[in-house]
Parts: sequence; C-alpha cells; structure tokens
Amino acid sequence: MNKDIIVVGSVAFDDIETIKGKHNQLLGGSGVYFSLGASLFTKIHLIGIVGDDFSQDYINMFHSKSISTDYLVHAKGATFSWGGKYSHDFNHRDTLFTELGVFENFKPKINIDSINKPILFLANIQPSLQMDVINQVTNPSLIVMDTMNLWIDNDLNMLIKVIKKTDILLINDEEAIQLTNSTNLNQAGEELLAMGLEYVVIKKGKEGSLIISENDNIHIPAVPNIDVFDPTGAGDSFAGGFLGYIASNQEFNIINAVKYGTAIASYTVSAFGINGIKNLGLDNIKKRVKLIEDLMEDFIK
Repeated sequence: MNKDIIVVGSVAFDDIETIKGKHNQLLGGSGVYFSLGASLFTKIHLIGIVGDDFSQDYINMFHSKSISTDYLVHAKGATFSWGGKYSHDFNHRDTLFTELGVFENFKPKINIDSINKPILFLANIQPSLQMDVINQVTNPSLIVMDTMNLWIDNDLNMLIKVIKKTDILLINDEEAIQLTNSTNLNQAGEELLAMGLEYVVIKKGKEGSLIISENDNIHIPAVPNIDVFDPTGAGDSFAGGFLGYIASNQEFNIINAVKYGTAIASYTVSAFGINGIKNLGLDNIKKRVKLIEDLMEDFIK
C-alpha cells in the first residue's frame, strides 16, 4: 500500500524571465511543484492558501492528479506572487518582487489523524510554519524538509529546531555551506547529520546530488545534456519525485529515490513553470532514470 504524503508549501503566481523568454502569472509555488512531482506515485494532501483570484481550473487540475485540496484554504485577497530574473548561465537569480498576499497571515489548521502514518514534507517556507505543521501532524512515518538561504539568514534558531525534528534534509550546496560554514560538502553534511538527521541530500545542480548518512557518502549524477528554460521549482519537484518514490515502495531505497527526483527535476527545468511536469508519465521518468544509472555504471567502470 502506498503511503499518503502531506505537504505544506506555497501556492503562487510567478513572473519568470530567462534567456529563453519571459512569462507572467505562471502557476507555481513550492507546494505545487512538489505535489505535481509526487502525485505520479501516490495521493497528496496539499496544505496551503490561495486568494480569490485563484481559478477553479487549477483546483480541477489538482484533483485530476490525486492532489487533495481539502486543506487548501481559500481567503479573500490576492494569491502569493513572486517575480524573478535569471542570469544567462542560470547560476544567479534576482528577485524582482515578492507579494505575500493571503500567504502573509497563513496559519494552517490541520486534522489528518485519519490518515495512517503519512509522510510529511515541509516545503521551502518559513520555519515557524514548518514547526506549526509538525506539531499538528501527530503520526507521520517520516518527516522530510527543504529550506533556503533566506531562512538561514533571518530565522536560523527556528530553522535548527525544525531540522532537529526531521529525518531527512534536502538542501542545495550553497545553503549547506552557509548553514555549516564548511566549504567541504562531505563535512557540511556530517555536521548536519549531527543535528539528529538520518540523511542529508545535498543538491548540486548540474553536478547531481550527494547523499550523506552515517555510513555512506554517495554521489548521484544529474541527467546530462538538458536544455534549460526555467530552473524555478526544480528543487521542489526533485523533492516530489524523491518522496513519491519512497511512498510507493515498501522497501526504503534512498539512492533510487534520488534518481527519480533527479529525473523529474530534469523535466521541470526543460520548460517554463509547471509545463514540463504537469503531463508527465512514469514511462518518461524511467527513461531518464536509466540515463542516470548508465552514467553511474560508466563511473564505476
């Protein structure tokens, strides 16, 4: 039996500009990208908030993909929106505007005790909100979280408290260095493990990911030769594929989970917004997982 996944994250409208074009009012947000990636494998319960400008068409799309919106609050006002512009090499992003709208005062109220030992994913939102959800979801089988440099800068103490209640941390290389003050990623991962984590997955963009545990440090390569259009949501959809795989398999295999997360993220960056993943099938993903496995075999040889 697949485990259900509960995710708390943002639902947003994004304005994105890259060398491949400019698009406004794209559906986005960490909760959305995660849910779309994970819904290929199991049922998702999306916890978030939207304004009265949020179309019923989006709700219908969620429902068509086994994404429950029972805990998606509808409030008077504007849905959270964000604008960003990427550098030509995609290595740098400038935030052009952030308008929190109804998300500013979001206080989730959750009663999901009827779901048997769900997986809980804390998407990239304020640590205080993440902690609020941890305190309300009383029976998770696994807690996984993501974060970003903004919270490391502005809410470090609460962020560390959340990490200490988490089983797996997903974090990118720059954030891991910032959080630990260690430029050696293996050492940074070991310092994070010391906070009580079972695993740390450090995402390194086009260089793949590093899985760090008490016993192993394992590198998983990225999918090669991807034509990048828009990196927005790549980390969130990575998390969706990662946890979706775990939720749909009785045997826990973090290496395979990272392969599937990597494959889904490679489709995310191949188009603007959610266009690269909203109509994906598992067959597409398995083909890119095979590419990753071939690279790993070549490396071993």
